[in-house]
Amino acid sequence: MNISYSEEKNFTKDQIQDLFLSVNWVSGEYPNRLYKALMNSSTIITAWDKDRLVGLVRVLDDTEMVAYVHYVLVHPEYHGNGIAGHMIEMVKEKYKNYLYLEVMPEERKNAGFYQKHGFQIMQDGVAMQICNFANKN
Repeated sequence: MNISYSEEKNFTKDQIQDLFLSVNWVSGEYPNRLYKALMNSSTIITAWDKDRLVGLVRVLDDTEMVAYVHYVLVHPEYHGNGIAGHMIEMVKEKYKNYLYLEVMPEERKNAGFYQKHGFQIMQDGVAMQICNFANKN
């Protein structure tokens, strides 16, 4: 398998929607909003199998001090090939001079993946959110 990686935002709305729906993420149900959000993100790293989008990482940053890894997803057909890990290592390299590189996994089961890549659980930290997607299109 020959996977290529890019920081160019050269994906289509349909490619994005297909990837997000492949992992059952609700954001895939809002393709226009999702595409706009990704196009306005600080950093997007994508993984490609020829012309098929198979993975994506989204990072939001303040240009100097802190960067937040927001999405890490890989199409289920490509799990187990090191794609997510490779993209995380690309993010770590790009943001190595920031004071903080943070991630907030939405599922506790994913914490081990991030720990394997050098992230540490914040001892006093707690994830919080307001979820407004039920009434928005």
